[in-house]
Amino acid sequence: MSHPRHELDDLLGHPVRFSIAALLAAASRVEFSFVRDHVEVTDSMLSKQVSLLEQAGYVKVHKGFVGKWPRTWLSLTRAGRRAFERHLAALREIAQTGNDYFPRKGEVPAGGGGWGDAPLSSSRERK
Repeated sequence: MSHPRHELDDLLGHPVRFSIAALLAAASRVEFSFVRDHVEVTDSMLSKQVSLLEQAGYVKVHKGFVGKWPRTWLSLTRAGRRAFERHLAALREIAQTGNDYFPRKGEVPAGGGGWGDAPLSSSRERK
């Protein structure tokens, strides 16, 4: 079995891009200014990160007008949604790994072994 980190998406490893994808995953289309304000980045930072996601095929940029005012909306593509879901599943699996090996006091680890409250050590302990 390989480590779940191999399932992480390098593009989504960046905190701003991950935050954008997480926000877009919750809606069909989100206005640029809403994403900017909720992710707490500047227009230029958001534009740069959205461009990278768009080049990868993860985000679609929609331009239009509300009255006379130009607006930009963002949405995840199917590929972007799949990549985000895989990335999130890998993060969850990595986080769970520690609980499997080092359960809380009184719990039995998955796999039946038992580390319990034993201190962590390596083969190169300091003397």
